[in-house]
Amino acid sequence: MTSFPPTVGVASTRPSDMPADHAELPVWNAENWFYEDWPVGQKIRSLRRTMAEGDSHLFNTLVLDIHPYVQDQMFAEREGIFGKRLVAGAFVFSAGLGLVATNCVNAFSYGYDKLRFIKPVFIGDTIYSIRTNMEKRPRYKDMGLIRASYEVFKGEGELVLYCEHLQTVKYKNPADFAGKTEK
Repeated sequence: MTSFPPTVGVASTRPSDMPADHAELPVWNAENWFYEDWPVGQKIRSLRRTMAEGDSHLFNTLVLDIHPYVQDQMFAEREGIFGKRLVAGAFVFSAGLGLVATNCVNAFSYGYDKLRFIKPVFIGDTIYSIRTNMEKRPRYKDMGLIRASYEVFKGEGELVLYCEHLQTVKYKNPADFAGKTEK
């Protein structure tokens, strides 16, 4: 098995508006890695999260998703094809990606490809996610483009969602990529 550097709390952003000894501490769940630091092939797994009814209802309320499959217990049980209420796919996507999201101060979301809702997720299901760093390539003068897959599973490993996240990430040494970028 290939060993990769840690991805969480490896450096501090060193803010100037707090005591120096506090600013030097690594920040939990925040990274300041650069394009050069991003290891292709690295995988991380999240903690698990149970999709509670209250969370699902709050998400649906926020995004105005009042579809009977996610909001109407009687419809879901009596007329729905699954016999119970679903968790909205947009919430599974958001929660699933949030479980393995990094807070890298040098990375910026570029978009998502290949988003697929493979299996339904129901109120009370427990999910977890695996992110795999797939590829990277120089793109812009100051930033490269990276691609990572996100697989969201429920229960004991049933794949329910797949997508690929594209991010632009600042170079540590932009001069190293002169003449190698697409734009």
